[in-house]
Amino acid sequence: MRIILSSRILLASLLLLALAACTPFVKITPAGDNVAVMDASQVVNCTSAGAISVAVVNKVVVNRDPNTVAQELRTLARNRAANRGDTIVPTSNVSNGEQTFAIYQCRR
Repeated sequence: MRIILSSRILLASLLLLALAACTPFVKITPAGDNVAVMDASQVVNCTSAGAISVAVVNKVVVNRDPNTVAQELRTLARNRAANRGDTIVPTSNVSNGEQTFAIYQCRR
């Protein structure tokens, strides 16, 4: 009986961890909601406003879903870039939960 109960608790814990690995933790702020994500070809007429590197946890016992990690990185970059520009462009690939973005001012 004790082994069955321990197994069920372990299974439930693993299931919760797996669900947490797919759930986004970073929420967009009102200011970040005004920042667009574009590619380099779309910002040729914009003014560069610097760069930003962002990082999130990409492993919680197990590796988190890569799409969720990428989404959180974009959201975090939008939030942090809001006071410097209105557009971000990814300048690196996601690596170990980190990514770099260029910041642009496109709207006048």
